[in-house]
Amino acid sequence: MDQQHFSHPRRNFMRGAAAAAGAAALTHPLSVLAQGAEEIVIGGSIPMTGVFAFAGVGINAGIQDYVKIINDAGGIKGRKVKYVPEDTGYKVDVSVATFKKITSQNKVNLYYGDSTGFSKTINPELERNGNILMAGASFASELNDPKKYPNQFLVGPDYTEMFSILLKHIAKEKPGAKVAFVYSDSEFGRDPIEKSEAEAKRLGLSVPIKIMTPAGSVDVSTEVIKLRRAAPDYTIFHGYILAPIPEFITQGKQQGMKSKWMGTFWTMDSSTVMKMGEAGDGFMGVMPYRYYYDTEKAPMLEKIRAMRPEYQSTAYMQGFLAAMLFLESAKRCLDGNKPLTGANLKAALNSLKDFDTGGLIGVPITISGNSIPVGRVYQADIKAQKMVAASDWIKL
Repeated sequence: MDQQHFSHPRRNFMRGAAAAAGAAALTHPLSVLAQGAEEIVIGGSIPMTGVFAFAGVGINAGIQDYVKIINDAGGIKGRKVKYVPEDTGYKVDVSVATFKKITSQNKVNLYYGDSTGFSKTINPELERNGNILMAGASFASELNDPKKYPNQFLVGPDYTEMFSILLKHIAKEKPGAKVAFVYSDSEFGRDPIEKSEAEAKRLGLSVPIKIMTPAGSVDVSTEVIKLRRAAPDYTIFHGYILAPIPEFITQGKQQGMKSKWMGTFWTMDSSTVMKMGEAGDGFMGVMPYRYYYDTEKAPMLEKIRAMRPEYQSTAYMQGFLAAMLFLESAKRCLDGNKPLTGANLKAALNSLKDFDTGGLIGVPITISGNSIPVGRVYQADIKAQKMVAASDWIKL
C-alpha cells in the first residue's frame, strides 16, 4: 500500500528531471557537454633509461606528438586523449608494476608495452581486464597470433615477416641466391630463423650457413672464416642492434667477401647504420616506415618535421604510428556507439582496410591479424648520411 502510494509522485519527479535534462541538453552547446565526457587514456611502459633508452626516448616523443595533434584538433568525438607514461628501464618486473600502477589510477583504454617479455607476461592480465588494446616495441613472431594474444598487435611486420620481405627482395634481385643468417643467441635472435629457412627454400634460395653468436660478441674472427667459406651472396643479421655487425662486415670485406649485408628493424635507424662508418656503405635492411628525411609525398611526415625540425628516429615513427592506430581504433568504436573494450578496440583495428597513414607507410595498410605485413628495403648511402629506398613497398 505504502509503496503504491509513493510511486506516483516519484515517477512524476523522475519524468520531470528527465525532461529538464533533455531541455538542458538542447540549450547547451555540444562542446560544453563534451567536456564532461571521459578522457581516452593511453598508458605506457616506456624504457626511458637502460639499454633500450635510445628507442624509448623516440617512442615517447612519437606518442606525445600524435596525442597533441589529436587534442589540438578537438580530441575524438569531443573526448580528449591523456597519455600516461612511466619509465621502466626495460625491465619486465618494473614494467608489470608500472602497468598495475597506471591501470589502478586511470581508466586505461590503450597501452604501449616496452618488450616481448612484458607483452607475454602481461597477457593474462590484459584478458582479465578486458578493456585495453595493447601494442608495443616488440615485433616477436609469437605475438602475431590473434587466438593467443587477442588484445595485442604489432606496429609493423613480425620478425619472420621482416625476413620474408628481405628474402622476396633477394629472390627478385638475384634468383637462386645463397643467403647466410647470422643471429644472436637470444629469444630475439632465434625468433625468425627456422621459418625463414623454409621460406628461403620456397623462394628458390639456399641457406648454406647459419651462425649464432652471443648477443654482444666482439671477437667474431672464427665466425667470419666460416662465413667466407660459405660464400653467401647475401648475409642477413638479426637479434643485434649494432655490435658485432660492423666487425663481421669489416673482416668479411678484408677477406675478399662479396656478400651484400642486411639487417632488420632495430638495426635500421639512420643513426645506428651511420655509426658503422665505411663498413656500413651499401648496408641494406627492412623498414616498415618512411625515414624522417624521405622526400616522397607524406603529409604526416611534413607535420612531424614542422613539429620537430631535427631528425627523428625510426623508434619515434613507431611510437607515432602506434598512437595513430590506437586512436583510429577508439574513433571507430565511438563512431559505432560501442564501448571501448579490448575486444571492440581490436575489432575496430581489424576493420582497417586500405587505411592511409598519411604516408608514414608508403602504401595503404590492411590489418587483418596482429601485424602489419608491409615493408621496404632501404640502403645506406654513407656519403649522403642517409638511408635511401632500394625497393618498392613489399606487401606479404
